[in-house]
Amino acid sequence: MPVRAVLFDFDLTLADSSVAIVECTEHALRQLNCAPAPPVQIRSVIGLSLPAMFRALTGDEREGRARAFARHFVERADEVMVPSTRIYPQVPELFARLGEQGLAIGIVSSKFRYRIDAILALSGLRSYVDVLVGGEDVQRHKPDPEGLLFALARLELPAASAVYVGDHAVDAQAAARAGVAFIGAVSGMTSFDAWAQAGKQAVRQNIGELADIVQQIEPWR
Repeated sequence: MPVRAVLFDFDLTLADSSVAIVECTEHALRQLNCAPAPPVQIRSVIGLSLPAMFRALTGDEREGRARAFARHFVERADEVMVPSTRIYPQVPELFARLGEQGLAIGIVSSKFRYRIDAILALSGLRSYVDVLVGGEDVQRHKPDPEGLLFALARLELPAASAVYVGDHAVDAQAAARAGVAFIGAVSGMTSFDAWAQAGKQAVRQNIGELADIVQQIEPWR
């Protein structure tokens, strides 16, 4: 089945929000009197839900503490996230080329939909996106496939006709569970070689390469 839709993760796939995420994470940890986490460790968990980030960074499994972390993170993010996030320079041309190929474009992210909407609007890219699924739209976050399945239902497309693009292992896991083909981004913490070692196709240098390879990938079987 030919590819008819390309679905994207957002943070570190389409945009660099790492400076703001590190700041918001450090703020939330301070509010809870947690030990600080080094920026490289914080960057390694970008893409997880906020409660999952908290558990990964602290080892604390208490749900109340995870909810409090998320609340403090969001409070700070409301102030700094949108102005501090930078869309990767290759994305506008990529979206235009995918549109010219007749492909639907979607975003499936753990980030709040309203925040992605604001960032896309500032960048003049919102009109390219046919479906946007954020963290507030699902009950179960990646690696659960709920977000991807929701996006496919909105597009009225079968899983075999879509590709998911992401920078984190949870993105690849969600794609596999949804029955969607996957392409790795290299703008996060996973290199091209690491994706290859995991048996995943990936862009080599930047997200702009995707338009040339998306029609050549083998559909999920």
